[in-house]
Amino acid sequence: MSCLGNHGGRFIRLVPDWLSILILGLVEGVTEFLPVSSTGHLLLVEHWIGHRSEFFNVIIQSAAVLAVLAAFRERVTRWATTLGEPATRDALAKIAVAFVITGIGGLALKKAGLRLSSENPVPVATATLVGGVLFLVVEHFLKGRPTRDDVSWPAAVAVAAAQLLAIACPGSSRSGSAILFALAMGVSRPAATEFAFLLGVPTLLAAGGKEFIDAVKSGEPHEPWGLIALGCVVSAASAFVVVKWLLGYVRSHRFTGFAIYRIVLGGALLLSRLA
Repeated sequence: MSCLGNHGGRFIRLVPDWLSILILGLVEGVTEFLPVSSTGHLLLVEHWIGHRSEFFNVIIQSAAVLAVLAAFRERVTRWATTLGEPATRDALAKIAVAFVITGIGGLALKKAGLRLSSENPVPVATATLVGGVLFLVVEHFLKGRPTRDDVSWPAAVAVAAAQLLAIACPGSSRSGSAILFALAMGVSRPAATEFAFLLGVPTLLAAGGKEFIDAVKSGEPHEPWGLIALGCVVSAASAFVVVKWLLGYVRSHRFTGFAIYRIVLGGALLLSRLA
């Protein structure tokens, strides 16, 4: 059982561990690839039902990658069998360079002492709100303008920078920031979404691998492996449903709905802190 206690001036409800893990796995899976910030939502939910280890949060994020591999299995198979073709090498090179930039920058941010906390949701709420406003601005800018269905090298680098922004500012959303920066560079919604998803595969797997190694070396306490496995299964299954849905959604819809959701959520959270 999670303990009942004072957390940030509020009392946490008595929630069984398995239910807490199930809720967090579902929240992670649903929000990881939507442009609304999975980390932000996890921190906000933890603010109410109890804090979980950073190890747990990173591992269930990595589990969500399985959804992308399953959703893009045909493309991944095609890439694996056409490595000699220029188009395949170009696509993989852009993902690789963006991943390296993100990895080096992410390690630097962690060495600088960056840590996530559920104690104060104000930074998360602010990033959520600002991100929503930026989506509205970019969507308004793109209205009636032509877009491209391929990701240019400048766009790939911009997406890497967007992922670093998401690491530094929980609530800005890794996939949301990546999609937003790609859109601003003139990439079409489907292409921007797909590139953000595919880049998330090495990014999240590397983050999960490093967190796993660090936890083993340090002996830092974390949740029992059975509960971690439950969180991973729920995260992967729910993420698969969301990925398949969003890939179809962006072919005929804008991101305005997500922008409004972020503005409402971020604004409500900020107002609740001021009340």
